[in-house]
Amino acid sequence: MREFGQAVRRWRDRVTPETVGLAAGGHRRAAGLRREELALLAGISADYVTRLEQGRAANPSPQVVEALARALRLSADERAYLFRTAGLAPPCPGAVPAFIPPSVHRMLDRLAGTPVGVYDAAWTLLLANSMYAALMGDPSGWRGNERNGVWRNFAGPAGRVRYTPEERRRFEAMMVADLRATAGRYPADQRLRRLVGELRARSERFAELWDAGGVGRQEGGRKVIDHPQVGPLALDCDILSVAGSNLRIMIYTAEPGTEDAERLALLGVLGTQSMVG
Repeated sequence: MREFGQAVRRWRDRVTPETVGLAAGGHRRAAGLRREELALLAGISADYVTRLEQGRAANPSPQVVEALARALRLSADERAYLFRTAGLAPPCPGAVPAFIPPSVHRMLDRLAGTPVGVYDAAWTLLLANSMYAALMGDPSGWRGNERNGVWRNFAGPAGRVRYTPEERRRFEAMMVADLRATAGRYPADQRLRRLVGELRARSERFAELWDAGGVGRQEGGRKVIDHPQVGPLALDCDILSVAGSNLRIMIYTAEPGTEDAERLALLGVLGTQSMVG
């Protein structure tokens, strides 16, 4: 694991806080990320980052390696190298892609004041900016299925989006139809198969919709988010696709000049303070 740790340290040194949306603040001995900052971005503990870099932690999981690759903004070749030095095979071509191109990272950098989340084709959250976390809840502590939007809607805790019963039924049907389309596109993805099996076991509603066989694509629309600090926000939710990777980029915006826009601006001050402090 020494080579893995050296690679993580080398790439950590080349990533500046500003390029990943963090405040540089205070005296820094080097321009790169601190271990604590990398840990925050990757959703793992700083102690674990230290042990990985020092070669004292063996056998990191594919999820940890993928999270580090995203946090370090590695290229496709660098990502594959990191997997191999961890003793893992890079994700096979038949799996749902989780690689985020540099162009998508740059887009998020330029939309720092707008809530943006990046999902893979199975609706697993890969990356969220601080505004998205402030709006929808901080995902940095989510692990495994907790990061999957389908799982959270059918088997997880209640979210902040407000639905009427009819809107909820339509949304659930659309989400399951989208996941079925993805399963058809990536039949060799074992993680996706396990997700579907676990959802069928946990949720009768999911099993009912899955067995109905609908195939479709999830769409955005107008959503009301009940936020615990600033109150309800009626926002437009747009879902963009990234050609060649099937990534889904979810963006929330408010109509200019409305109370919702004012509340979203207030959230940009209140909700992100703890994330950049």
